[in-house]
Amino acid sequence: MVLYIPRREYVLVVVTAFNSENEVIIMQDFIYHNPVKILFGRDQISALAQEVPQGKKVMIVYGGGSVIKHGILKRVKESLTNTLVYEFGGVEANPHYETLMKAVEIVRTEKIDFLLAVGGGSVIDGTKFIAAAALYENDPWEIVKSYGGVVKQALPFGCVLTLAATGSEMNNTAVINRVTTQDKLFFTSPYVMPKFSVLEPEMTYTLPEQQTANGVVDAFVHVLEQYITYPVNAKVQDRLAEGLLSTLKEEGPVALKNPQNYDARANIMWAATMALNGMLSAGVPTDWASHMIGQEITALYGIDHARTLAIVMPALLQS
Repeated sequence: MVLYIPRREYVLVVVTAFNSENEVIIMQDFIYHNPVKILFGRDQISALAQEVPQGKKVMIVYGGGSVIKHGILKRVKESLTNTLVYEFGGVEANPHYETLMKAVEIVRTEKIDFLLAVGGGSVIDGTKFIAAAALYENDPWEIVKSYGGVVKQALPFGCVLTLAATGSEMNNTAVINRVTTQDKLFFTSPYVMPKFSVLEPEMTYTLPEQQTANGVVDAFVHVLEQYITYPVNAKVQDRLAEGLLSTLKEEGPVALKNPQNYDARANIMWAATMALNGMLSAGVPTDWASHMIGQEITALYGIDHARTLAIVMPALLQS
């Protein structure tokens, strides 16, 4: 049975699914556990001293110069008291395995105790790989080739999020790009869950328009990949998904028009985190075909991840 229910500007399709024995499909069994501590709101960076281990060697991992230009790195370093701080910059969008291995060598040589990712999803994904690879004795690419299956331990790390998009700040997944072989693959492991993540919406005020738009699209498609599969009467997950989709649809244009609108930035940031922290996928079927295809396009042609999703998903839905 299919019911078409008008809702705002779009149509909500409600379907009752049956298996081959004509039995109604029910919600799948699941275990949900997410240990990541979230520090959300204004001036949360000041709390880093209480979250980062004291008297330890800490390496800050970041991407380009924006965290320096806008004073974020300075704020982070000033908040880290009684710690020996190292820095590793230059992590690319779609983090390169080759670059991350340079960080791994520093971690091993200097015997780093704790990692702190300061940036968006690419920096956080890269930090997850560094954390796992630093303690892995064999070829580190096996971490990615095994989709994380060989990971048995990792260095602890935290995050300071500067771009709302991937949800990596509250999950156990990372996507790594190996330039020499044009591979872009993901891995997951419970050992690469952040200890904490700092989410200050004001840090996204200075993002370029394209990055803001990409972040909204990425989060939106994350929700869709867990929502438009087939129904299993998981009403809580479905309605959470619908709420996130509505929020992103409403607040995305607001943030583009007024980049310093705190409410818009805060709602987008929290929606992107909630979109991929495991709550939506608990007990429901998921897809990820758009992501798998999009990752290959990025690896081959260097197109922004979110833009590949915007290209691929509509084409898949129409096919």
